[in-house]
Amino acid sequence: MGKWHLGNAEHYPETHGFDVNIGGTVWGAPATFFWPYRGSQLYGGEYRYVPGLHGGKPGEYLTDRLTDEALKQIDAAGDRPFFLNLCYHTVHTPIEGKPELVERYRAKLRPGLRHQNAAYAAMVHSLDENVGRLLERLERNGLAERTVVVFTSDNGGYINPFRRQVVTNNHPLRSGKGSLYEGGIRVPLLIRWPGVTPAGAVSDEPVSSIDLYPTILEMAGLSGDPKHNATVDGHSLVPLLKDPRARLAREELFFHYPHYYATTSPVSAILARDWKLLEYFEDGRVEFYNLGRDPSETRNLADAEPEVARRLHERLRAWRASVNAQTPTPNPGWRRK
Repeated sequence: MGKWHLGNAEHYPETHGFDVNIGGTVWGAPATFFWPYRGSQLYGGEYRYVPGLHGGKPGEYLTDRLTDEALKQIDAAGDRPFFLNLCYHTVHTPIEGKPELVERYRAKLRPGLRHQNAAYAAMVHSLDENVGRLLERLERNGLAERTVVVFTSDNGGYINPFRRQVVTNNHPLRSGKGSLYEGGIRVPLLIRWPGVTPAGAVSDEPVSSIDLYPTILEMAGLSGDPKHNATVDGHSLVPLLKDPRARLAREELFFHYPHYYATTSPVSAILARDWKLLEYFEDGRVEFYNLGRDPSETRNLADAEPEVARRLHERLRAWRASVNAQTPTPNPGWRRK
């Protein structure tokens, strides 16, 4: 259900084992969050639509409608086990909230607030409501105690303007979507596993979305494809879900973004517990932070901690070589206009 954005038709959900696809297309964002969810007013004039959402009416909101469709599938499953992959477009651009909610949050605005975008707040409100609707349906259908629920995001908040207004602020984290600073890569992750994970438990172990696949396999008691699994980078989070004080058999996470974006130039990073090193490809610049003491990444310790920085830099370069990571090269024909 919802956003897919992993390639053209040869890579749509149906080619990845899903029986039902409602809304999954090549596009990463809808033309609008209001029915009929189509148009060419944004994204360079490209005409976009959200398939499978027929029979709507004016004023219908995409976040609500995707939940409606998900609830139908939960009801249709009955007592059969099911896997529901619901990717809300919220809070992606276009930043469009329900008018009554936008006005509700506009009335709360005052000088000094870091967040000044009432439409964004309205979108978060709708997301919260709809997650609640899903949880309520699991309860009503008697499925809550035997259903795992995972809530996460694909990137940090978008800190650039949309329609001449800054979208959000990730304070106290630095930067946002697209960057490898914490504002770009530190995201919510909540997992509810009834009867296993203590309610309200918090783990401080660094984890990544690459860990969700092996986690779900272990939860379901499945082995998966051994050939495929031999190349999987992730670790099962089941030990953490059983004991939030546990640690994984992993000391490092790697990130590689060899692209340009509004918040960054091409960059790689290594996270080793509290230590984090970033290497920028344009000029070879290295930045080094201790996230335990400086989660806002304000003090570059590359000169103050040269030995630790050198060791992590070597590990980052060795990892890139081991996975054949693609890196950008200078374009001698480029000229600034």
